[in-house]
Amino acid sequence: MRKKPKQHPNQERWMVSYADFMTLLFALFVVLYSSSKVDKPRMLKLSNAITAGFQDLGVGDPSGAASGAPVVIPGTTPMSATHPAAPSQETTEAIRAKLESNLDQEIARHTVSLRATPEGLVLSLRELGFFDSGSAALRASSMNTFDRIGSVLAAVGSNLRIEGHTDDVPIHTAQFQSNWELSTARATEIIRLLLTREGIAPPRLSAAGYAEFHPIADNATEDGRRLNRRVDIVIVAPHQIGHPSPLSGP
Repeated sequence: MRKKPKQHPNQERWMVSYADFMTLLFALFVVLYSSSKVDKPRMLKLSNAITAGFQDLGVGDPSGAASGAPVVIPGTTPMSATHPAAPSQETTEAIRAKLESNLDQEIARHTVSLRATPEGLVLSLRELGFFDSGSAALRASSMNTFDRIGSVLAAVGSNLRIEGHTDDVPIHTAQFQSNWELSTARATEIIRLLLTREGIAPPRLSAAGYAEFHPIADNATEDGRRLNRRVDIVIVAPHQIGHPSPLSGP
């Protein structure tokens, strides 16, 4: 009877365990990588949803989630830390006091004026201090003044309507065919600077151009025409927000 050949143990069985180990190691790195790329906004929404759920059920530490403190998931930041506080609503008197303090020299030179209206506080930037004749570009020399205005406006919650006004002297240049175009261009230039230079939120802003049709002085005199050439920043009173806007002029 023939003997069966002697079977030697398989020397490559270790490769099976090694392959399993490498597979597990690869899976571990995939999980770690996915964790590092977590969608934080979605996780934040989940965190807030969990908080709301605990509050509805009345479950949790009274000093914690049930009292309104957010449940924080690792890798996210509470909502209060990611969203800065909104600008505060201040009274017209408080805003006026800040502007008068910041612009005392300009008010004394009559390049800036303030007046209260039923709609809100009106800050007038007169052409004399801010624009060259027939131009919609704000003078470089007036930027410091503009920044002081912007620092006050950025800190309040009121809506702002920017109105361009001219005198009744016709204009016809390569850039502007009428006072309508000049007044509107000046208003939108102020809007652009409030957005890009002062960081004021777009929903708070609107622009209008009124040409020569809403004067605050008599256009029959040079002094009157000088006063009429202006850009008005209307700081809309809170009770006026959402209502039709009358013109700021008298």
